[in-house]
Amino acid sequence: MSNPIRVMLVDDHTMVRKGLATFLNVFDDLQLVGEAENGAGAIKVCGEVLPDVVLMDMIMPDMDGAVATNLIRQKYPNVQILVLTSFKEGELIKKALEAGAIGYLLKDVSADDLGRAIRSAYIGRATLSPEAAQSLVETTNLPPVPGLDLTGRELDVLALMVEGLSNTQIAAQLGVSTSTIKSHVSNILSKLGAGSRTEAVTLALRNHIII
Repeated sequence: MSNPIRVMLVDDHTMVRKGLATFLNVFDDLQLVGEAENGAGAIKVCGEVLPDVVLMDMIMPDMDGAVATNLIRQKYPNVQILVLTSFKEGELIKKALEAGAIGYLLKDVSADDLGRAIRSAYIGRATLSPEAAQSLVETTNLPPVPGLDLTGRELDVLALMVEGLSNTQIAAQLGVSTSTIKSHVSNILSKLGAGSRTEAVTLALRNHIII
C-alpha cells in the first residue's frame, strides 16, 4: 500500500487513546492522524483531518458514539466508523450499526485482529467481534414484549380485570354489553398467550402492562 490508512481515535479515557496510539505505531500501514475525547470533538476533528477510519467508543459524556457516528457518516460518507468499546449489549450494537458503523469490536480484541478490522473497514468490509455477533443474534431473537399489541380499550378492560372485576361489572363500568367485554377478554388472552384470566392478570403485572 502506497499510503497508510489514516486512523482517528475517539475515547474519553486518555490511557485508552495512548494505548491505541502505541498499537497503531507498530503497523507501517496504519497512521494516527487525530484524537478526540467525546462525540462532539470527534465531529470537529474529523472535519479537520478527514481520516479513513475512526475507532469510536460508544459510551462517552456529552455525545455518545452512536450519535457521533450518525453525524460523521452524514457529513463525511467516505469515513468508515469502527466501534471499539467495552459494552456488548445487543441493543447498543444495533444502535451503532443503524447509525452507520461498519464494525463493532470489544476492547479486549488482539492487536492483530484490530489491525485486520481497520483494514477491512477501509475497504468497506464489516467486522463484528464474536461476542457482539452473539449478542446481536440473541437480541434479534428475543420474544416480543407481551401487551404491545393491545388496543386502548383492551388495556382498559385488562386494568379492570387486574382490579378483580367480572365481565358483567366491567361492562357496566365501561357502558357496553357483556358480550362485547367477553370478546375483549378473549382477544386479551390470545394476545398475551394466556390460558386464563388469572394468568392474563399475572402477565399484566409482571410485564408492567398495567402499572
